[in-house]
Amino acid sequence: MPISPTSLASDDYCVLGLATCFLREDGDFHAVDIIEPIPSAALEAILKQVPTSYQWAIAVRAGEVFQGEEINKPDVFDQSAQFCDDFAERFTAAARTYQVRPQAKEHLAIGEKWDKFNFSLEKKRILNDSKVVKTEDNVKQHSHTHQRL
Repeated sequence: MPISPTSLASDDYCVLGLATCFLREDGDFHAVDIIEPIPSAALEAILKQVPTSYQWAIAVRAGEVFQGEEINKPDVFDQSAQFCDDFAERFTAAARTYQVRPQAKEHLAIGEKWDKFNFSLEKKRILNDSKVVKTEDNVKQHSHTHQRL
């Protein structure tokens, strides 16, 4: 996604987090590192030590991540880290939250890496989870439920 006046300026602020998520394969869970934009409200909640799947976060400028049509992974992220689905759209949306709430930028300076989160994998974030509804899941109703008495 190119940066344009209608979307973002190259100096627009955003926070990227490295989240530990899981993929389910053959009944087993495999951890994957995902790069995700963190909106201002989520950042402020995480900084208050709410348990999170984010290992750390870093503040960046849009121009560091987007150069023309290309999305560049900042050097601070390992090669194994993957961008989240719909990264460009989510980055744009998250960056706009910092435009609306500029005081949230005070938590992390550009280039500052923060790793003092309450990192927890107690509630796993499963990326490819799907709900399978079975007949046994149906709730049996009383025979008079749909009758007029």
